[in-house]
Amino acid sequence: MYREAIQQMTGYQPGEQPRREKVIKLNTNENAYPPSPKVVAAIQQAATGSLQKYPDPVASAYRERAAEVLRADLPEITPDWILCGNGSDDILTILTRTFVGEGDVLRYPNPSYVLYKTLAEIQGASVDVVDFASDWTMGEEFAAPVDRLRLAYLANPNSPSGTMLPAERVSGLAANIPCPLVVDEAYGDFADSNCLGLVANNERVIVTRTLSKSYALAGIRFGFAIAQPQVIEQLAKVKDSYNCDMLAIAAATAAIDDQDWLAENRAKVLATRSRMTTALREKGFTVTESQANFVWCTDSNRDLKQLYESLKQMGVLVRYMPYPGWPEGIRVTVGTDAQVDALLALL
Repeated sequence: MYREAIQQMTGYQPGEQPRREKVIKLNTNENAYPPSPKVVAAIQQAATGSLQKYPDPVASAYRERAAEVLRADLPEITPDWILCGNGSDDILTILTRTFVGEGDVLRYPNPSYVLYKTLAEIQGASVDVVDFASDWTMGEEFAAPVDRLRLAYLANPNSPSGTMLPAERVSGLAANIPCPLVVDEAYGDFADSNCLGLVANNERVIVTRTLSKSYALAGIRFGFAIAQPQVIEQLAKVKDSYNCDMLAIAAATAAIDDQDWLAENRAKVLATRSRMTTALREKGFTVTESQANFVWCTDSNRDLKQLYESLKQMGVLVRYMPYPGWPEGIRVTVGTDAQVDALLALL
């Protein structure tokens, strides 16, 4: 009774979300700090409103404020350049459903976000996986034409590495690849640069963002895409009618409105990331320079799976991530200074 594509797929496995307390979670790249106080106030106000009514189907309040904030990087942006969703995973689902049909091809790099494969499999599509070079650069093969190639994903900054390709490099790939290129900037607020400016010059460039990481709203679920208005118009046909609830819209609007909180939080995360990177290297790990709120650690002299299991037994969760044809590693979220100190002490 099930579609063959569904029966054959493994399905995406999210990071562990333990029920027990007193666990240090450094495994799913959540923000270590609570969101802006303005978010809580906005949720409380929205909760006393008309919850019996449907929410704004296009999250107009958020789109208007986000356009003002993002104009520094994309001067042309107006609210109709933005599509909102129930987390950026919802946006990625909408994009895949819009462009990729059964028998088509979806491209993504390796190692990278494994959900891309799942989204292709749901559509009954094939995947074309292009490996990063050992220094996390990407060759021209990522832009090479392939029969029925309909969409390409590029996480930038990438997970699990935390590395990123410069905008000039992404622009070159986008100019040559024969399909839309989605630049997944889930961790973009922690990086030194971004690719928003590319959207204005190429209608096939689509940037996705989430409020789960930099704005500490993983529990709310809110993400968005930035693309030229004619692209957003087509994507909107595919989304669920009311894919963002009233509380999420209020929370997201308050969050992106508080840019002072974002700047302060970003500074704390980057300072801890730098200190954690140095300390892990001193303990023998090879740690890639990160542009995200996590670091990627490898060590050929350690059994990293056993290390992950041992840390878990001691109440610290990190993410053990083996990739085919790639050295195994552990991805460690940047926690609070106290959480990082606890991890380092156990190591």
